[in-house]
Amino acid sequence: MFDGERIVPRAETVLLEGSRIAGVQPSGMPLPDGCEVVDFPDATLLPGLIDTHVHLCGDGGHGALDRLPTYSDDEMTRVVEDSLRAHLASGVTTVRDLGDRRWAVINWRDRNRGNTAMPTVLASGPPITSPGGHCWNMGGQARGVDELCRAVQYRAERGVDIVKIMASGGVSTPGTDSFVPQFTVAELRAVVDEAHSAGLSVTAHAHPLTAIRDAIAAGVDAIEHGTFATETGIEVPDTVVASLVESGIPVCPTLGKAWDVVLEPASLEFLRKTGLTYQARVQTVGELHRAGVYLVSGSDGGINPSRRHGWLPEAVIDLVAGGLCTADALASATSLAAKACGIAGRKGHIAADFDADLLLIDGDPLTDITALRSPAAVYLHGHRAT
Repeated sequence: MFDGERIVPRAETVLLEGSRIAGVQPSGMPLPDGCEVVDFPDATLLPGLIDTHVHLCGDGGHGALDRLPTYSDDEMTRVVEDSLRAHLASGVTTVRDLGDRRWAVINWRDRNRGNTAMPTVLASGPPITSPGGHCWNMGGQARGVDELCRAVQYRAERGVDIVKIMASGGVSTPGTDSFVPQFTVAELRAVVDEAHSAGLSVTAHAHPLTAIRDAIAAGVDAIEHGTFATETGIEVPDTVVASLVESGIPVCPTLGKAWDVVLEPASLEFLRKTGLTYQARVQTVGELHRAGVYLVSGSDGGINPSRRHGWLPEAVIDLVAGGLCTADALASATSLAAKACGIAGRKGHIAADFDADLLLIDGDPLTDITALRSPAAVYLHGHRAT
């Protein structure tokens, strides 16, 4: 068993009562009367995985984000639910959606509270972006401090779980530049201050080194991607790494590329400009971890065929390829992910009083992380889901 923080070498019995974990005890100890016993003698037990960065509105096909405006409400609901089923089949029991179109995921979440057949959904609503900026077609455009503050206030009124802001351009939006910040430090800081006053955290999409620096200076609570790109290549200054370590800001590097897919032209151009190979990216993330940067795992699922839903295990596998030990890689998608998402008291651990979200893996990912691709069973809210 991996309990969310540490590897437990002996067999364990996890006692479930309703939707919660009632307790954990060594196998062989007497059980309460009337317990139904389910045995997985050849499996490894983990907490249900948490994908900290998904886009449930995206269907994972080519041009997924470009198609968002064409969906009817019923079609969007179908895409969201198909996306959630794909995550659940891979062992993901909680997702954090960091960009829907016109509140589709927030609306789905609100209609489906208490739905025990689907993963738990945390959501940001449309990401805040500059006019014509990255993911502008999701409906979150704003400029200037006043508009940005109003955008945060509206998100608080809609009950978002986190505020997402596009601190830089992005690869998947034509006309934006992944190497250029979209907001000033003062604008980012205004968003952070407004969100914090409403009890919300802020995560910043930030590919380039300039946007990462600005996001840290503005006091954001998390960073997505964190590629450290510049026009002449990848640059990871020790001073910026030290700031990340000192602040404890979680970074989600969105690893987990699908190797059977040819990248879209915009992604290939980004790699050409930076001179970055995927293998080098994985190694850079490993170096960030060894320097003490707080890493969590997210798939960016839904945006294109190389970022499909249900792909989080590949992000964890890539962390091990980058040099992380197995326990640290698994924690990035369990206990550390739960902490970054503000749900550390409920999810990400196998312990009494935590939600009974569990993943059983055929084989032993503790010695061979690729076994994470082979879920034997998933328990969601105390009931077997797959």
